[in-house]
Amino acid sequence: MDDIDKFLKEDLGEEGDVTSNALFNDERTEAKIISKEVCIVAGLEEATMVFKRTGAETKLLVNDGDFVKERTVVAEIKGPMLSILKGERLALNIICRMSGIATETKNLVDICKKINPKVNVAATRKTTPGFRKYEKKAVVLGGGEAHRFGLYDAVMIKDNHIKGVGSVENAIEKAKQNVRDKIIEVEVENEQDAITAASMNVDVIMLDNFDPKTGSSVAKKIRDINGDIIIEISGGVTPENIVEYSSFADRISLGCLTHSIKSADFSLEFI
Repeated sequence: MDDIDKFLKEDLGEEGDVTSNALFNDERTEAKIISKEVCIVAGLEEATMVFKRTGAETKLLVNDGDFVKERTVVAEIKGPMLSILKGERLALNIICRMSGIATETKNLVDICKKINPKVNVAATRKTTPGFRKYEKKAVVLGGGEAHRFGLYDAVMIKDNHIKGVGSVENAIEKAKQNVRDKIIEVEVENEQDAITAASMNVDVIMLDNFDPKTGSSVAKKIRDINGDIIIEISGGVTPENIVEYSSFADRISLGCLTHSIKSADFSLEFI
């Protein structure tokens, strides 16, 4: 059972769509999915899979990652009325949430790239349990970066790790001793820890909750020590102030891309 099966099971339970089952038999129909606002569309691939599982056919009229205007028909659905109704809400939920994430990501990417074409906007692990891969995929469709997917694919030394071992230096030393072939990133909250991490040649230094002026100053000092270190900004970054970090950051990561995004608005209408 994959994710789509699990999502359908959550909605249908053991008895299925009792309302539609009471009203319809084998009637066939056509429907269309319509954007109700300007956005970057995402989740169409997953919606196609939903309708395939319920027994309907989907024809996509645009692609994931495309910019669409209000009232754009993004897909046409054909098949039994029961099949379309079974998958309607799940398909729309996926499209709406992923499109909201992709759209906000694109907005922020465009803002940042005007200042610094090389800066990346990235997701974090502040995601919905069970839906992370789709949320991170939506970030990528919006022009952003997925960042690490879980705890297993990179070393990220955070504040509680540093407190647990006593210092940022001890944390980096232990990580280098015990982990091979993984990127080592260190989250720092002050200039001294940033300088220490830079001197120990980690791959990425995350400046956490630095104001733009201080962040810019510390970033310059890091690059003076090792120009190959990626400088990431996180914490306290908002759509309103992100431009202030764009000029000196290599990557800006924002939890708000996934944890508090407003879903885009789509509807499914029978033809």
